[in-house]
Formats: sequence, C-alpha cells, structure tokens
Amino acid sequence: MAVGEHWRVENIETPRVVLRPLRVEHAGEMAAVLSDPALHAFTGGVPLTAQELRARYERLVAGPPGWRNWVVWSREDERLVGYVQATIEGGRAEVAWVIGTPWQGRGLASAAAKALVGRLVGQGIGTVVAHIHPGHAASTAVATAAGLRPTGRWRDGEMRWERGAAADG
Repeated sequence: MAVGEHWRVENIETPRVVLRPLRVEHAGEMAAVLSDPALHAFTGGVPLTAQELRARYERLVAGPPGWRNWVVWSREDERLVGYVQATIEGGRAEVAWVIGTPWQGRGLASAAAKALVGRLVGQGIGTVVAHIHPGHAASTAVATAAGLRPTGRWRDGEMRWERGAAADG
C-alpha cells in the first residue's frame, strides 16, 4: 500500500473551516457556490449545473484511492464555500483549492489549504505540489500560507509550487 492510501478521507477541522469529505449530495449547494464564471478565469471551463456537478462528484467519489476531495464548510457562514482536493501518488500529492467568489478575500482558502497540507504531511506525504497561474495573486498567497514555495519550474503555463524535500533543500 502506498503512502497516503492507508488513511480514510475524514473531516479536517480548524477554528475557521471544516473540510468535509466530498459526497454526491453536495452537488446542489456547490453548483451555487461555484456558479460565478470568474472562478474559471485561470483554469478554463464554465460553471457546471447541479446535474453536471452531481455526475462529476459521482466519478470523484468512486475514483481511485489517491483521489481525495473535501468541501470547505465555513464555521462563520455556516455553509459550504468551496472545495480542496489532493491527488496522491506514492509520497507526493498535488493539491488545489477553490473558494466561491462571495467568500474570497477572507482567508478561508488559506485556512483550508493549510489544513489540507498539514493533514497530508502528518500522514507521511513528503512532497506537496500545486500548479498556479502566474497572474493569480490570490492563489500564490494561499500557497505561501500553506507552506509551499515557487520552484521556478513551469507546466502548461503554470508555476510549480512545492513543499517538501526538493523545495526545502
């Protein structure tokens, strides 16, 4: 069994947010959270309908054990406000985060990303990676808050950020 595949996806709690394991039933609420086309400015695509998101969540929930997905629950707002994800292969995880437009700029993405990275590292993941568009200042701030650093390496027009032996060495 590879590192990271032996632990269950469960709640990750912080004072500000709770990362809850993704369920298909989250699709309706998350379709509204993710409905702003501006969320796709750096990643491409368009907002999905609740039905399309439900089909996507069915695939994610049924996916390989290395696919880890959580919705972000804001304690202050008492509602879902976004999601975080990690794709784990061996001792490496690639992470991503999205917070709905109405809840941006309040540190929720940083709180969620820090919690996710902390859990991954605590479970033996040695390298955590994110790929971020160079013009996406908010995501670079989130990556920095989560302990990732720019590596100077690029993939598909995005800078590789990393926390781990290669980045720290």
